[in-house]
Amino acid sequence: MTKRFRTTAHAVALLATAGVAIGLGGCASSPGNGVTTLSFFQFKGEALEDFAQIIADFEAENPDIKVVQNQSADSETAIRVLLVKDKTPDVITLNANGNFGRLAQAGVFHDFSADPVLETINPAVQEILADLGNKEGEVNGLGYVNNANGVIYNRTIFEEQGLEVPETWDEFITVCDALEAAGVQPFYGTLADAWTGMPSWNALGAYPTQDGFFDQMRAEGENVGPDSPVSFQKDFVKAMAQQGELFSYMQEGYRGRTYDDGNTAFANGEAAMLLQGIWALSPIKGINPDIDAAIFPYPTTDDPADRLLVTGVDVVVTMGRDTEHPEESMRFIDYLFEVGVIEEFAASQNMVPSVIGAELSDDPALQSVKPFFDDGQITGFIDHQIPPSIPLTAIVQQFLFDGDANAALATLDSEWAKVAARTIPVTGDGE
Repeated sequence: MTKRFRTTAHAVALLATAGVAIGLGGCASSPGNGVTTLSFFQFKGEALEDFAQIIADFEAENPDIKVVQNQSADSETAIRVLLVKDKTPDVITLNANGNFGRLAQAGVFHDFSADPVLETINPAVQEILADLGNKEGEVNGLGYVNNANGVIYNRTIFEEQGLEVPETWDEFITVCDALEAAGVQPFYGTLADAWTGMPSWNALGAYPTQDGFFDQMRAEGENVGPDSPVSFQKDFVKAMAQQGELFSYMQEGYRGRTYDDGNTAFANGEAAMLLQGIWALSPIKGINPDIDAAIFPYPTTDDPADRLLVTGVDVVVTMGRDTEHPEESMRFIDYLFEVGVIEEFAASQNMVPSVIGAELSDDPALQSVKPFFDDGQITGFIDHQIPPSIPLTAIVQQFLFDGDANAALATLDSEWAKVAARTIPVTGDGE
């Protein structure tokens, strides 16, 4: 569908029509006259206008339902407060991270197992949500749109240098060497923002965690270490070495450069690649709308068929287990997942829709990741499986500063064991 371009005045009108309330919002009251009011809690400030349009269109088709959008900047705190106060919203969107998994395991969300909408969603996306956590035997969230964590590359530079997208690790390093030899900066590093070391860590670390690694880690608990059946020290040696090798191709002074610096440099053609994710494309194109950029997954294996694209469910849709309006809430959810609705939302948000058969926008970056979603060659962010009290980002950043992988891996094992020792049992991805 064609993406809507709306004026600010139109957006304000839409928000007013949709009954948007910025901040903490719980159960909505009924306006009477046979109209049911639903509270719709959503966490993305940048999606306010898109959801306002969706709500206006839905209400036009369903005059017996009014939807009030409540958006909170601190959604994770806000949703917990609402749950504690027994004011669970009717329909909810959250980021699919560890916090969502813990709430799902606690049984506060609806079970979608028997709902037809579940059958319309890419099973590989639902598997990512299942890895985060559900109440046993249930499906407590529906993947809506997804991001992609990969290597962003400038297609013009690759074409000028006669380079193909690498499909194996050896080919990847060959590309880096060729760029360097031609006087082209392979990557632009931005470690002044510590979190920018995590996209590559998540992508490279996804490979050694495919066979139940974190389930085994949770089973080992406080016994995790160099002699346990699985551990970071045993299973992440190759991934850390690969990350260190990639960072050896960064520009001088990369430790002092920020995420914004990297986006600007890449947009201006100062580097051929960024170790980032699809979320960086909007600011990059804000600087250079004409840049020809796409994404490829980290090719860490010897067989191209084994490549995996790391993705997160950027928006998960759910509803309160005990909502007073289950039929009306499900009608709104079903509408959200209509192909045309999700296609337009995904295109506006520069995301990949989760509904089977929904088309991606013609953006080259989105088209470049489409085959991996179609074939189910996707996997989730592994940092979502790590307890939040472990200072993972700082540990990875320190490794990228000093190159001491052994120390970093030993610290990760030690921190995991400490969390397990004071947490019985260790479940999901947190304490």
